[in-house]
Amino acid sequence: MKIVPICSDSYGANTYLLVSLDEAFIVDPTVSVGAMLKAVEKEGASLKGILLTHGHFDHLFSLDPLRKDTGVGAYIHQKDAIMLTDGKKNAFFDFFGKERTYAPAEHLLSGGELLPLGNEKLEVIHTPGHTQGSVCYRCGDILVTGDTLFSNTYGRCDLYGGNMTQMRESLKHLSSLDGNIVIYPGHGEAEILSNALSSVDYLL
Repeated sequence: MKIVPICSDSYGANTYLLVSLDEAFIVDPTVSVGAMLKAVEKEGASLKGILLTHGHFDHLFSLDPLRKDTGVGAYIHQKDAIMLTDGKKNAFFDFFGKERTYAPAEHLLSGGELLPLGNEKLEVIHTPGHTQGSVCYRCGDILVTGDTLFSNTYGRCDLYGGNMTQMRESLKHLSSLDGNIVIYPGHGEAEILSNALSSVDYLL
């Protein structure tokens, strides 16, 4: 599977394009619709769906325009589904003093699913802590971690649905994976999993 980072132009959150054969998923559509569609076209792929790592607004910024323009559906863990339709739970109110909402997701995840893409499959790993429904997406040596794990720290746990105990357990679970996997976080740069976990080893 190929992963293509799409340069962030909104709130510093990362958007990724996952490609296998001629099919693609967008992960966390925060950049402009034009930038995402250009990336899909460049890869010669058709967009199959939109994967969300969690329900915070900074990872959803272009969700509804992208769905409108492409007709594809969004996937989110069932425990974060309410965050799309609640401007306080998705943290927009915390930052801007007003609510912003999004249409409900077309597909709800529970963790453990294998999502087909081209001739490969993406594993959905439930990693609560940053939010109740935070997930990572893994295929081979690629792990998209959202705001669960960054290159040198973990995601904050003080917004709606955050839980430090769950975060610790999720990080312990990630530590059981192959340390040579490359993580692609929701903010910041990619990193080798073992290196990223070394910065939070006091929690493991």
